[in-house]
Amino acid sequence: MITEYKLDDIVQMKKDHPCKKSHYFKIIRLGADVKLKCQGCGAIVIMDRPEFERKCKRNITNEESS
Repeated sequence: MITEYKLDDIVQMKKDHPCKKSHYFKIIRLGADVKLKCQGCGAIVIMDRPEFERKCKRNITNEESS
């Protein structure tokens, strides 16, 4: 199953952010790299697209709109 991602989508990652407050991130940049903002502490995380696809559990925004 291929999931489409858009700017401002909220995604759930497989592991919590080290801040231990949240495993939800907001997508703030898409491309070859993906830039995410932790919804718990506001930290910015950048990872390459294949790593993001592997670590992302589900797209919360798409589930709510369905």
